[in-house]
Amino acid sequence: MSTTATGSLAPSRRFRLPGRKRWIALAIVVLWVVGWAILKNHHTLTLGGAETTGFHRWLNDLRDDIEAARTDNWFFHGILGTITDRIDSAVTWVQELLSEAPADRPTPQIGWLGVVALAVWIAYAVAGWASGLLVLVAMLLFGFLGYWSESIDTLIVTGLSVLVSIVIGLPLGVWMAGSKRVSAVFTPVLDLAQTLPAFAYLAPLALFFGIGPAAAIITTVIYALPTLVRIAAHGIATVDPSSLEASESLGSTRWQRLRKVQLPMARRTIVVGINQCTMAALAMATIVTLINAPGLGAPVLQALQSLDIGTAFVSGLAIVIMAIMLDRTTTAASERAELAARGRVSSRAVVVRRLVLGLGAVAVVVALYLSHSYLDFARFPSSPDLGSPLSDAVTSATNWVVDTFDTITEWFKNRITDILINPLQDVLAESPWWLSAVAFAALSWVLGGWRPLAVTVVCEAVILGTGLWHDSMVTLTTTLVATLLVVIAAVVVGVWMGRNRLVDRILRPILDALQTIPPFVYLVPALALFGPTRFTAVVAALAYGVPIATKLVADGIRGVTAVSVEAAESLGVTKWQMIRKVQLPIARGAVVLAANQGLLYVLSMVVVGGLVGGGGLGYLVVSGFSQGELFGKGLAAGIAITAIGVMLDRTAKHTAARFGRG
Repeated sequence: MSTTATGSLAPSRRFRLPGRKRWIALAIVVLWVVGWAILKNHHTLTLGGAETTGFHRWLNDLRDDIEAARTDNWFFHGILGTITDRIDSAVTWVQELLSEAPADRPTPQIGWLGVVALAVWIAYAVAGWASGLLVLVAMLLFGFLGYWSESIDTLIVTGLSVLVSIVIGLPLGVWMAGSKRVSAVFTPVLDLAQTLPAFAYLAPLALFFGIGPAAAIITTVIYALPTLVRIAAHGIATVDPSSLEASESLGSTRWQRLRKVQLPMARRTIVVGINQCTMAALAMATIVTLINAPGLGAPVLQALQSLDIGTAFVSGLAIVIMAIMLDRTTTAASERAELAARGRVSSRAVVVRRLVLGLGAVAVVVALYLSHSYLDFARFPSSPDLGSPLSDAVTSATNWVVDTFDTITEWFKNRITDILINPLQDVLAESPWWLSAVAFAALSWVLGGWRPLAVTVVCEAVILGTGLWHDSMVTLTTTLVATLLVVIAAVVVGVWMGRNRLVDRILRPILDALQTIPPFVYLVPALALFGPTRFTAVVAALAYGVPIATKLVADGIRGVTAVSVEAAESLGVTKWQMIRKVQLPIARGAVVLAANQGLLYVLSMVVVGGLVGGGGLGYLVVSGFSQGELFGKGLAAGIAITAIGVMLDRTAKHTAARFGRG
């Protein structure tokens, strides 16, 4: 027993870096701090808000050349222009059908009654009566909150983006599942697309496709597509080999195996991929507002910029309701697909469902006719008005909370800022650029090895080339602080959940709900409590990153074998010793993965925090869209964000691999 117990406790010695490397890392940090103390505020490459470099001005000239070429250049006008026009025309056509009045009518072709009836019928057809009821309530709330047309526009952009993602992603997933060579080619591309914060490619896409629905949909597809491709490829690749062998023994062709065996058996996994793709697309609803996308993002962004918390809350609530509606409906559709595939639906239930669908189709046709022909069924009723009273109530409640707890929130904000944010930013941003660059490179080598060192050097060169080294260090500061807080919160709560199933049952649905909320919405309560500061961006990033990281830690703790736990208990270890010497060391892979995922979530959110006082690169990206002369600087900021994301992701993943090997 003693031997077993010792073996189970051994991972605690391997959870950290080996002693020599630990001392090297500490020495690097100490030398960095000493160098900062001696040389601070020298060669920091600080660039004023309105200042630009030659590279920024070159990007401005490039934008002007591309805009001029859109009228006659075969590529920009003939190819990109055609793609843009087709997508814009499709969005306009659907808008005139569902949400916006065409030139020859006072209302859309299908009014609110027809839209609601059709949406409820589709939800019942694919997901069941509970989802149909949820869609009914959600759609009515969109109107009663005062955002009917904006909500439908968001659904249009999200729906078209998901449709394009499915058309591209499913064949690509099938191709990757059937060919290791194809998978090897596309996996790095998908990795890069998932690593990049969406802000990083807003400006380039706006440069090539202009601003409007086309650029918004293409941006959303880039963000949402990788998740669908990965999940679809995984589902098809993991189909039971015995089923494939049985199909082959019957003489099935490759196409027949795919159509009759692999796709049906992977149906549930594919629907899960569509669910995650849909949620990712909705998460972009507010971000693409910066490139003039229609929908709910516009009122959220305007309210945040004017510090109108009540309006921001109501419009953000509409996005949350939409997220819940889409998430629950697609999840229920996945479960229904699984039951149908396994033949667990009774014949009586099938008959009843077909009858209800038939009667519902008749009701939908009637609703479509009424909403097309009569104004009362076309324009959403003006009462009851839930939005205005709710906005006023939230504003009043926010003012009360701020007035009542201002001392506490101010103290907390100042303590975190003084203890973590300011000192770290001083070292990162006020050190000579070459000192920080050498320190980053050395730490990446100690933590991950030669590969992350090479990536770090290249990324540092890119950041230097953008001329935004100082702003990049400001963004990196908030990213690292928020990531540290995410990891601390995830480990504390995740260990608690992993050790207590009751706590897990209580907290997991809450974490699931928090993951459903689009990232911009987190800015609203953070802004209300802490005002427009760097700390606000950190708090919003913390709220966005904690759910996924916490669930990963909890699953890792629960995955520790009972044998290891029993062996440690036989030695009489305390609860703290059990956590520190057994469960956390054995679950170290899950902990490091949680840190990596938390880092990526935080990076995307900290950049968004530039809208509410976060400063750094996010603010420059937004400025690039709002001020034409700063377009090049904003585009350069997006490039720098990309470099930071790749550098941190590669270092974190190689560090995780080292931890995984023990």
